[in-house]
Amino acid sequence: MNARVQIGGIDIPSGERRLVELRLPLLYTHTPVVLSAQVIRGRRDGPRLFVCAAIHGDEINGVEIVRRLRQCPGLERLRGTLILVPVVNVYGFVRQSRYLPDRRDLNRCFPGSDKGSLAARLANAFLEEIVAKADFGIDLHTGAVHRENLPQIRATFEESGRVEALAKAFGSPVILNADLRDGSLREAAARLGVSVLVYEAGEALRFDELAIRAGARGVMGVMRELGMLGKAKRVKGSRQSHPEAVIATSSQWVRAPQSGILRATKPLGTRVEKGEALGWIADPLGENEVVVEAPTAGVVIGKVKLPLVNEGEALYHIARFGAPDMAAEAVERFQSAVGPESDAVPPLEPPLN
Repeated sequence: MNARVQIGGIDIPSGERRLVELRLPLLYTHTPVVLSAQVIRGRRDGPRLFVCAAIHGDEINGVEIVRRLRQCPGLERLRGTLILVPVVNVYGFVRQSRYLPDRRDLNRCFPGSDKGSLAARLANAFLEEIVAKADFGIDLHTGAVHRENLPQIRATFEESGRVEALAKAFGSPVILNADLRDGSLREAAARLGVSVLVYEAGEALRFDELAIRAGARGVMGVMRELGMLGKAKRVKGSRQSHPEAVIATSSQWVRAPQSGILRATKPLGTRVEKGEALGWIADPLGENEVVVEAPTAGVVIGKVKLPLVNEGEALYHIARFGAPDMAAEAVERFQSAVGPESDAVPPLEPPLN
């Protein structure tokens, strides 16, 4: 007999879809606010996976990933339950802001409380009505404003190796075995026994087709690893293959040695050597120029996009690998398989086969 699936007081029968709207505190104009979730339940029992986006209200790539997943014809053969939440931080999303109106970061407010701040109440509602009803989760993020991330997965591995297998199934070129942060969704979910992968790609307030395409394909890869979907069908004549991810041993941000205007020379995915020049910072006249050097060998997985920088500002995020050559090759294979030149899917269409 199929187990009961109930979210927001609504029962979702086997083989059906339901739009669930969780009521949140009103705006000060008394405008209603709801947290919307599309719940898709297969005819057969299986894992329950939630996929959410816009915990930071200006990180919108994930919204498009969720929209593409919802339209995937393969979901007709779904086993288990898929819970899609395109916008968690509704308050920040309507203001195009990372934060809530009270300037709180929602991803530092979990598990929240139904009697706390606005952020705490939102965190509490999402955790109790969505996360607690799932077995696994995928949290979709981008870089912050004026910062861009190479597609990457962040997760905390455990002894069973289950999370590592799911992270590899996502198919991003880089995986970071990242510690849990206090107040984060990932930490609160772990306390409930729900393993969460964090997907980082692109930048805030921008659609990035490669990041979106890779994210949609990655979620489908995780669903196949969980047994929620059958194996992928290979497109006839396609040269596309799923690149194997490389796990980083650690990562480090490179900070500006002085204030000024940055001339950056290294794009995302570039392999760099220790001491190699990443760019130069000078004053508006081009004088007093200093070099920004890589403090370690690795691959660039994040970078600032605004050239106007202050001393101490984070400029480049470099991931270290036991075999940097393999990591650089993984990035190249990924970009070839998922980028606009790929013959597997037409432009602006999600790779959901």
